[in-house]
Order: sequence, then C-alpha cells, then structure tokens
Amino acid sequence: MVAGGTIQMTGPRSVRAGEKMLREPAEAVQSLVEEGLRPPRFLTLAVTDGCNLDCCHCWVRAGKASCHSPVPLQNIRRLMEEFAALGGHGIRITGGEPLCHPHWLDILQHACAYGFKEVALQTNAMLLKDVHLPVLRELDFPGLSIQVSLDGATPRAHDTVRGEGAYSAAREGIARLVQAGLAARVSLFFTEMRHNLEEIPELLDLADRSGLASVATGTMVLCGRASETSLVAPPGVEQYLALLERYESDARFRELYKKIGTVAALEWRAGDAVRQDCCSFIENPYLTPSGRLYPCLMCHADEFSVSGVFEKGLVAALAEGCPLWSSLRRISCSRSEGLPECRDCPGRQSCAGGCMGRAWASCGNLRAADDRCRVRRGIYQQRCKSQEPSS
Repeated sequence: MVAGGTIQMTGPRSVRAGEKMLREPAEAVQSLVEEGLRPPRFLTLAVTDGCNLDCCHCWVRAGKASCHSPVPLQNIRRLMEEFAALGGHGIRITGGEPLCHPHWLDILQHACAYGFKEVALQTNAMLLKDVHLPVLRELDFPGLSIQVSLDGATPRAHDTVRGEGAYSAAREGIARLVQAGLAARVSLFFTEMRHNLEEIPELLDLADRSGLASVATGTMVLCGRASETSLVAPPGVEQYLALLERYESDARFRELYKKIGTVAALEWRAGDAVRQDCCSFIENPYLTPSGRLYPCLMCHADEFSVSGVFEKGLVAALAEGCPLWSSLRRISCSRSEGLPECRDCPGRQSCAGGCMGRAWASCGNLRAADDRCRVRRGIYQQRCKSQEPSS
C-alpha cells in the first residue's frame, strides 16, 4: 500500500505465509538448474506498451496508437513479490515509456522496497517533471539507476529517430535529474545507427561534463519499426573501423571511454577471451505488458515463450517454460559448429555466432549468425593484422 509517498509492507517473503508457498520458488529454481539453465537474475518488466513517441527504430512498436491498458499495479506488485522470492537480483522497469504508466512512481518505490540489489528505470526522460524529483531523491536506494535513451550528441541525430523536439526535451529531463543531485544515478543508452555512430565520442564528453555515471551503446536490430522504414539503418563495417581508428588516435576519447563507456565494438577489438558457455537462459528474462515471458531480453521467439504470466504466476510460468528453454539452450550450444560464417573467422572462439536472439529478430532463424557478424569479422581481422610482426 502506498501512503503519503511511502510504501508500507511486511516484506515479500512474509506476505506469502505457509511452508508450501515458500518451497515453490526453490523448487522452480532447482528445476531450471537440473535442465542446465540459470535461474532468473535480472528481470526486464515492460509495464506498458504506451509511449509519448513513435520512434522509427522501436523494436516493440510502442507508441500512442499501440497503447493498451497499462499493467495493473496489483499485478506488478504480485509479480515482483514472486521474483524476490525466487532470489532475483534486480528489475529493469521499461515499456513503451514507463512514465506513461499512471503509477510509475509507485512501481519504482515498490521495486526498491522488495530487497533487490539493483533497480533500473529505462526512460526517454521527456515526461519527467519537477514534482517527480523529490520522490526520486527520497528513495535513497543505492542500487537505483535511471537509464535515459539519447541517440546522439546533437538534435539532428536524436530527432531523426524520435521526432522533432525530442532531443531538447530529453536534455531538459536529464538537466532536471542533474539539478536534483541524481547525476550519479543516470546513465545514457545510445542506439548505434548509420547516421549517428560517429557521435559516440561527443556523447561521452557530454555525459562526463554533466557528471553522469556511464554511457552504454547497442546496435540497432532490423526488426519492429526499423524493418519498415528507410530512415535508419545499422552502421556499416567501415564506420566501426573508423571508430576504432579514432579511439587509437584520440586520447580524450580513450580517456572518457575507459572512465564511463561501454561499446561492444571496442570490446571486440581488445578482447580475446574464449567463450566458455552458450546463451544464459533464463538469467535475463523479459516480460511484456500482455504477460508473455521470453527467456531473454533479446530472444523474442513466441514458440519459446510462456503466455498468461500475470494469471498463472511467475513460478508456474517458469515450470511451464523450463523444457522449452532447455531445448533452446541446446540450439544455442550447437550453433557455432554449423555456421559457415564461423569456419574461417579469426574470432570464432570469442563470439560463437553471436547473439541467437538478434539472429531471430533480424532474420527469423535461431541457427543463423547474428546481424553483427560482418562487423565482428572485420574487427577481428583488423586485430589479427595489428598483431602480425612487422618485417
């Protein structure tokens, strides 16, 4: 119950009294482990498919036209209670735009009160108002992070994707968080696209000057609205190689990257670790506003999902999905052996065909190399050349 802006509760484990009820989560976890799966650790919970924007690269096609009723608050609380009983480490609250949910602050308060180590809020920051800031400050939860989507260091780059005026509104939201003393909790997430990749160094500088915690990036996937438009496209291999060259030549870029940056392409350049395991189902599950549970944030294959989770409960959904995800794991472990792209690739042992979820999203084939294969190969080949002894 929310009273006066604070949550009054007895705790997730005491709410469900009775020895049998407390045994069920442990039994569900044990069933997953016996199938070679990892117990759920970080749950991505989409609380609404509504959004104040209609971004042309949106994977889930969120927006004003696609908005259904937001997930009822009592369903979300029950779900979070179950996840806490399962030993969940953290929750990522997303959408759509989660601030479109009428009870988003209540949801955030509840998540921070359930004993999770980490709680992340993903937002475009445009709907943040001054009235929200005292509540966010009062949470005083060490594991809280606020991830703001910013697809460029300039209005041109960001607004190409999200619409005119989106950049200035996002910057205003970030400024509110900084002025409220929350900068250390704020991270930026940047979607790598053909028109904006070169702005990564400037975005790192912008974040550092504002005192933000970090900048992470991820490559756009050609699915959802991105598969229906010519406005945006993933970057090409030559763009990533140019970014790597700038990293080598630009001392300021290197300094900021080591301080606050995470860019997969730069990690591929440096890393030579052998991949020891296949995909970690169901360690990072994703739950949609309609109650469909996917075994991974990236792998949205309906035939390997469980529906009706808000009605069935999370423990029952895990039991139902266990054999599905076990078979999915077997596919993951066998992918690299059958992929022609992997046979002569110098990075074969590092990536093993890449992300199976991205492969499904971009081409509908779980046994295909993912959509970043050419980029990784180009980076691995460049790395091999740089390591050759000079004559």
